Amino acid sequence: MSTLCGADCSGCSFKASCKGCAATCGSPFGGICTAAEYIKKNGRESYGGYKADLLREINVFLRNNGLPEATVLFELTGFMVNMAYELPNGETAKFLDDRNVYLGTQMEYGDRFLGVISDGSFILVSSYGANGSDPELIAYVTGKE
Repeated sequence: MSTLCGADCSGCSFKASCKGCAATCGSPFGGICTAAEYIKKNGRESYGGYKADLLREINVFLRNNGLPEATVLFELTGFMVNMAYELPNGETAKFLDDRNVYLGTQMEYGDRFLGVISDGSFILVSSYGANGSDPELIAYVTGKE
């Protein structure tokens, strides 16, 4: 499977149903891929720099909020990371599009995990238990681009 960003999709459990972003013009799941959109506009050569800049920006936010810093960003599909968060009014909400591909990571956070997701226009930070159980929204910051 050929990718635009160079991601290694060989271990992905969805590769049987995915044609890859090169074959789908950057829309492997029918939505918008953050990596593909950047590469189409700016070229693959500068994509690593874009990810590094976004990681620095995310880490400034995490550091300023007393949270552990991230070390790497991965291309992640929305349907794998789109959790339903309980809002203060008792309702639940999802903030991502299952069809899109975002940049994000997770790290240990006490007895839970800390997840960070971005498409360059927002940063979403959450904590959750094993297998995404009991997700809690920590922050959703918009207005980045």
